[in-house]
Amino acid sequence: MRGDYADTRSRLETYFDRTAHGKWTALTSDAPVSRIRQTVREGRDAMRAALLAMLPADLRGAEVLDAGCGVGQLSVALAERGASVTAVDISPRLIDVARERAAREASLEAAGRIRFIAGDMLEAAPQAADDPSRGAARRFDYAVAMDSLLHYRPEHVAAALDRLSGRVSRTIHFTMAPRTPLLTAMHWAGKAFPQGDRSPAIAPISPRALTLALNALPEAALRRLVVGTRVARGFYISQAYSLTAPASPRGEAGLVGGDGRAAGRPGADADLSGAESGVFRESAP
Repeated sequence: MRGDYADTRSRLETYFDRTAHGKWTALTSDAPVSRIRQTVREGRDAMRAALLAMLPADLRGAEVLDAGCGVGQLSVALAERGASVTAVDISPRLIDVARERAAREASLEAAGRIRFIAGDMLEAAPQAADDPSRGAARRFDYAVAMDSLLHYRPEHVAAALDRLSGRVSRTIHFTMAPRTPLLTAMHWAGKAFPQGDRSPAIAPISPRALTLALNALPEAALRRLVVGTRVARGFYISQAYSLTAPASPRGEAGLVGGDGRAAGRPGADADLSGAESGVFRESAP
């Protein structure tokens, strides 16, 4: 997975740490922004609320990984529910903003439950230098990855989820850019007309493409893939997914709707592009 994944990660670090740091800091605050960026802000707020609704209201005692935490808005919300949060982002400057905002906006108790770390969200032990358990692979009850996998190809997303699922005992909630005609056109336009100050291109992925990539993994700790809420606000569109604990005999696969009920085994021609359907694959825990 190293090749293209590492290249994209490096470009994202440069983009968020240098090129777009000021714009991103403004976007994720209450500062005035353009109408286009306002729709992105509203979309991100709605998606963050959707992800939080997929998690227990009471997270006391739970360890949660916020993979690609950005400025820490979701991290603070999780800590306010009682979770101990490990918040990781590739951009050291965004981590600095996240620490400052958590200290200013979160309750004292919640702020004390968040560990902000600059680094790769997939590293085996993303820990602060003063962490007494440094060197041991940290494990989590839940992981969230809001819009932090949008720029990767299906096989790289599948490999990333595989690595994360080996450390998460319950559920991983994450988002992807759905494969819509508009996003697909924007993706190819960005590749045809690249700009040095532009974010790495978003890679739209359908549920079917993601499932095929997950099924192609030789040994996966993945459980069950469920398609959740889709949020569309102007220039923001994102699709929520969950990887949950197995609910049927090992090796069985099927179509799963937003209510989590199995609806039979998907065939080669199954249409899995809708926001209210999904697929799951089960493998060794």
